[in-house]
Amino acid sequence: MADAADEVRLALAARSGDEEAASVLGAMLLRRGDLDGAETHLRAATAAGDRAAANNLGVLLHQRGYGEEAAGWWRIAAVAGSAAAAHALGRYHRERGDEPAAEYWLRQSAEQGHVLGAYALADLLEHRGDAAAGHWMRLAAERGHREAAYRIARALDRGAEDRGESGGDNAVAEAEQWYRQAAARGHRRAALHLGAILEQRGELKEAGRWYLTSAKDGEPRAACALGFLLRDAGDTESAAVWWLRAAQEGDGNAANALGALHAERGETQTAERWYRAALDAGDDNGAYNLGLLCAEQGRTAQAEQWYRRAAYAGHREAANALAILLLQVGDTSGAEPWFSKAAEAGSVDAAFNLGILYAGRGEETMALRWYERAASAGHTEAALQVGMARLRERDERAAERHLRCAAGGGSAEAAYRLAALLDARRPPRPAHELGESAHEKAECEEWYERAAQQGHRRAQVRVGMLASARGDVVEAARWYRAAAEAGSRNGAFNLGLLLAREGSEPEAVVWWTRAANDGHGRAALRLALVCARRGDLDEGQRWATRAAELGPAEVTERAGRLRDALREELSA
Repeated sequence: MADAADEVRLALAARSGDEEAASVLGAMLLRRGDLDGAETHLRAATAAGDRAAANNLGVLLHQRGYGEEAAGWWRIAAVAGSAAAAHALGRYHRERGDEPAAEYWLRQSAEQGHVLGAYALADLLEHRGDAAAGHWMRLAAERGHREAAYRIARALDRGAEDRGESGGDNAVAEAEQWYRQAAARGHRRAALHLGAILEQRGELKEAGRWYLTSAKDGEPRAACALGFLLRDAGDTESAAVWWLRAAQEGDGNAANALGALHAERGETQTAERWYRAALDAGDDNGAYNLGLLCAEQGRTAQAEQWYRRAAYAGHREAANALAILLLQVGDTSGAEPWFSKAAEAGSVDAAFNLGILYAGRGEETMALRWYERAASAGHTEAALQVGMARLRERDERAAERHLRCAAGGGSAEAAYRLAALLDARRPPRPAHELGESAHEKAECEEWYERAAQQGHRRAQVRVGMLASARGDVVEAARWYRAAAEAGSRNGAFNLGLLLAREGSEPEAVVWWTRAANDGHGRAALRLALVCARRGDLDEGQRWATRAAELGPAEVTERAGRLRDALREELSA
């Protein structure tokens, strides 16, 4: 009602010859879309010399498709000092390829403080590679132009990436501030990038808020990123909703995520449909994931086809998977180039696999080269292989360094070998006596225990031996039993010894029997002695013969003497 009253008042004033009222009324009608009503009042105000009316008349004529006439009125308004008209005129000339004229009028607008003029001038100068573009872009951003703020942030961000600078760098911090300014003014891509910075820094709650803002404004990449945040928080259902929204808008990453979600649920047909959608969106991960899906289903030919498609597109993990597939069917010569291509593209697994390939051929130098490359990128098993190679070369310092990396990465074998290396350097310690405090655990014992806790049988036996040396019989028995039950014949033999010393010979015999049947010569000799002591000479002779066959030399000699003595006893 107030607008209607204002309009009536302005119309009455315009009718009585008030050019300012006519100008304001024309602008009001122009904004409403009433071009016919606006034109009458704007022409009347323009005739009276109102520059704002001349500018608006130019806008009206431009909307109607009369570009040249619009430019004429903009020129009149610009000459009269209208910054908005100078901006519009500069845009008009640029659209027609007249860059000198465009620069002249845009500069006129920018120098009068017109924000849009400053941004348009910066865009023109940046297109030409003019260093002055930065000044005008920053000026526009400082005055609230959101696209200018976004572009400054992107330039700072890309510069930091090119220099390899971290999130704490000044340029990155400044970029974040410009992203914030643009995002706060509704720039959806700025909100996306701001969310990514915050997520990388671990500020997930705020990152989620900006992703949500951007996603609601229609940014599919933000919807996809929000989906991953929700999935990591355990809300898979909500994640799927945002992935679906992003995928339907053509986001290949979201389509892949949906495919993976359905694949985990066993819905392979739906998963395949989304992987194909990702591929149609230009995401090569779609082809790779289709290859994985086919491989899991035993459709080797189709898997190879999809791996090849992704690999030819430069997907390094697809190249590695294709090489593994070829290797499995015996095509070593076909596998090697794909391993090389993937490794050169930065696939750590491919570099490790190349090491295995060369090691299998006996080309140890080449194998070590690729193992070292993978190890330098943090590959645990590659670090173990390099450590073992350095041990063979008796380079203990290098071996220790790589074994520590592998052990720290979770390799039980590396932890055991590192412990053995450190153990060999330890000076001998006096045996534990009753009434004395147990020895403090050395570093090697800590590594033995770490390997033992991961199920490493030799480490379990070693931890048991160390516990026994400290006088901790219960702990020793626990580790021997763990190793024995996992199939360690040494663990079974040592458990038998421990049980026998504690007076549980019948149970000790059970474990010695298991160890002897697995080829443990000392266990067979112990069984022979037990049988001889019990008077079971035939069984004793059988175990003595078995012990002599199994060895080692010391056992073979003792078992041979016992066997001969039992034979004489039997024949007497």
